[in-house]
Amino acid sequence: MAWRIEPRAERSRALDLAAPALAVAATIVIGSLVFSALGYDGLGAAREIFLSPLADPQRWPDLGVKSAPLVLIAVGLSFGFRANVWNIGAEGQYVVGAIAGTGVALAAYDMAGYWILPAMLVAGALGGAAYAAIPALLRTRFKVSEILSSLMLSYVALQLLYFLVRGPWRDPQGYNFPQTRTFTDWETLPAVVPGTVLHLGVPIAFLAAFLAWIVLRATVLGFEVRVVGLAPAAARYAGFEADRTAWRTMLAGGAFAGLAGILEAAGPFGQLTPQFPQGYGYVAIIVAFLGRLHPLGIALAGIVMAVSYVGGETAQTTVGLPGAAAGVFQALMLFCLLAVDMATRYRLRRVAPAPSAAGARP
Repeated sequence: MAWRIEPRAERSRALDLAAPALAVAATIVIGSLVFSALGYDGLGAAREIFLSPLADPQRWPDLGVKSAPLVLIAVGLSFGFRANVWNIGAEGQYVVGAIAGTGVALAAYDMAGYWILPAMLVAGALGGAAYAAIPALLRTRFKVSEILSSLMLSYVALQLLYFLVRGPWRDPQGYNFPQTRTFTDWETLPAVVPGTVLHLGVPIAFLAAFLAWIVLRATVLGFEVRVVGLAPAAARYAGFEADRTAWRTMLAGGAFAGLAGILEAAGPFGQLTPQFPQGYGYVAIIVAFLGRLHPLGIALAGIVMAVSYVGGETAQTTVGLPGAAAGVFQALMLFCLLAVDMATRYRLRRVAPAPSAAGARP
């Protein structure tokens, strides 16, 4: 008898919905075993990373701040992923959005007014969208894979950031450190809860996820995105052009990533530094799929991923884990999610081997 992988005749809706929770549970188990094998307290590491941030109310504002950029970027990416447009360069669009918004902040440094912060946010979204337009143009005009072009452009964005903070944008009063001026009060996001790090960007991110859900559910644009991704032939028959959808979803993903970038710059950082890139654009890909490409699911997945960030920082002092521990758990989460998805779509079945020609009777 032999084993064969074959598609399931009917997928379980309940198992599809439970897949993210199963992936998180598998990540905790496997991560505990891995770090135990490396000589650490594996169970303690899993507890500190996944449970301690939820049990301590004082860490909840940190969870909101960490989850906001992940949710924004992942929601923007989900539009493209639903339409089979694979924007992998959200990290670069995130950085360019921060650069564009910071340009407005530096230009208005000696000014005052409530208009400055909204102008920064608009500039950040437009900057991210403009940067995403490059791989969109390469895909629709020259048939270049947006996976490669968007990913490589992320490294260009990083070099642009390094050039600016070490050159023309360097703070003249910053003791030669590579950083821009610190944003003024007019250019900084206000705190939602006084005395905490919870800034205005957090409710903006979750509101954006809610509005994205409405767009996907109740508008022609959302219907177009779903049809182009699920049934390209039917989309062409309905008059939905794949190139037009690629442009729309790439620009949306870039705008969301750029907005996340300037919200981060005007919130926790308060300026641009070489340490500004946080890898959120890459981790948001995991968040998007962990949330099943559903905006509300992504909001929950963003909180789960934020727990791993905050818990990973805590585990460095309480358990002695290395700084890369959170990244290990995040990577494990992606692989576990892929494994669970594989189990929901396919099954193993034992089959009898085909009779050989030599053994067949005439």
